[in-house]
Amino acid sequence: MSSAAIADEEEKLRLLREAVNALPFNAVKDLWSIGACVRCIFRLFGLHELMCAHPSLSISKWCDILEDVMRKKDIDTADHPQKDGEFSNEQSHQERSRETKFCKICFGILQFLYNDDTGTLFKKYSADDFALVIAELVKQQYQQIDSFSLEVSLPSAVTENDQAVWLYMKNKYHRELWFQEKADYQFISTKDILKLLVINPLQRLLGVKSSQSSFRIRLTYSYSDALTRDDVQEGNGGNKRRKTGFTGDLKITGESVTPHVESSDSHIGDGDGPTKVRPKESQDLSCSYLMAQLDKVSKPCCLNINCCRSSIYIGGRYLKYSRNVSQTRWVIDDERMGEASVEEIVGGAILPIFQGDNYKFHAAGREDIDVRMLGTGRPFLVEIQNACLVPSEALINEIEGNINSLESQYVRVKNLRAVGSQGWDLMREGESEKQKQYAALVWISRPVRDADMQTISSLKELKVAQKTPIRVLHRRSPLEREKIIHWMKVERISGSSQYLLLHLCTQAGTYIKEFVHGDFGRTQPSIGSILGCRTEILQLDVTDVKMDCFQAD
Repeated sequence: MSSAAIADEEEKLRLLREAVNALPFNAVKDLWSIGACVRCIFRLFGLHELMCAHPSLSISKWCDILEDVMRKKDIDTADHPQKDGEFSNEQSHQERSRETKFCKICFGILQFLYNDDTGTLFKKYSADDFALVIAELVKQQYQQIDSFSLEVSLPSAVTENDQAVWLYMKNKYHRELWFQEKADYQFISTKDILKLLVINPLQRLLGVKSSQSSFRIRLTYSYSDALTRDDVQEGNGGNKRRKTGFTGDLKITGESVTPHVESSDSHIGDGDGPTKVRPKESQDLSCSYLMAQLDKVSKPCCLNINCCRSSIYIGGRYLKYSRNVSQTRWVIDDERMGEASVEEIVGGAILPIFQGDNYKFHAAGREDIDVRMLGTGRPFLVEIQNACLVPSEALINEIEGNINSLESQYVRVKNLRAVGSQGWDLMREGESEKQKQYAALVWISRPVRDADMQTISSLKELKVAQKTPIRVLHRRSPLEREKIIHWMKVERISGSSQYLLLHLCTQAGTYIKEFVHGDFGRTQPSIGSILGCRTEILQLDVTDVKMDCFQAD
């Protein structure tokens, strides 16, 4: 360490000792006597900024600093002289024995004491040590992160303890000048100080900043033996819920959290006005709850560290060249329909690259299994859940190459890119208003005449009423929908008088097969009714899906 760094560290320690020296002696001894750890004592007196400035200091070092100051104060204020070392040795032994126990305020959370899922006890001595445990877990599970957000979930009993000990101090010390000068915003909750202690070391160890990130690190603490406020109230006689002087609400002020204290007929004033003492019943109940809760603490919390990344989205357009490949996996009565699916081919190529937990396939509409998707392709999104890698241009190019080089050649993709959740909005926005173009091979029951071709080609913006087709009535509501056929063109098939190739552009959602054959009169008009003969569709291809999303740059 350089001389400048050493000097800076010494200055920080000097400021810390000065701040500790300014603490009220009796109140500190009181908190320690009821089982508060040194970090809880410091946070209750608003020293969280100084605590966070020393993430590498061990719990024993914090105790040494506090003991040194308190020992000197105790000697200075003693009514009779003591032998050298008499108080310090006894006090040091008592305080260190307390530090081997779990804090009765934070349940050991700020001592970095915790059990894992197997019940094994872990103890980390500093914020740096604890952050290292989290960082190593992140690095084991995720190869890449660009930022992170830290989330903390604590048992309700810890939050109640925070409120109860604050109220306990307020009831006991509200007449003392140091408390009257102490603004409420100086109070900081166990949850908030834990986050402040850990975030800076985590940023250093992971090499990224903490922000509102899609990558979340969640610390979940649980405690099974916590006493509830209702237990205390029942023990005090009566099952009705009485006002205890605190409501369970917390006011958020900047980076700190302060208890919202509700009063009925009287309250403890913090300003210059007359001070009203809280009713004795309320004081007794809050004290009873606090002491009963502290006596209950016999073990540390169980900690579960979880990492999760919000879904990432890979968008693009797919083309389907087979008439035996469905869009999504299709199984009827345990029998698979078709040789494969677009979903499995595309999603199966993307998921292993990003090493995610699972994927979901979303597309702008769908074609039947026997319909090819040609032309510019159909827009789609693959949602990767909890991916280990973040998207990059190299990874996207690798995925596109892998899919397009598959031996089966059933499906190809184009214009792949990583998009945010807004990619989903882009697909939805254009879905209801998009136009689609088709090419249909049609058979008619008589020879094709020139007049037939002219009649069909002359129709523009043709309105068609379609009842739900018979073939999908088992899964769709029986409704009548009005759709528009924007234009049609007809080509003769060389060497055949009863076949024609129909090109048409329609509104999204038009049933093309039914528009050709009429579906027993459920679609009006149809190609059959327009030509006055029986018509059947033999093959159908989608040749264009007119949407702006995922077009070539």
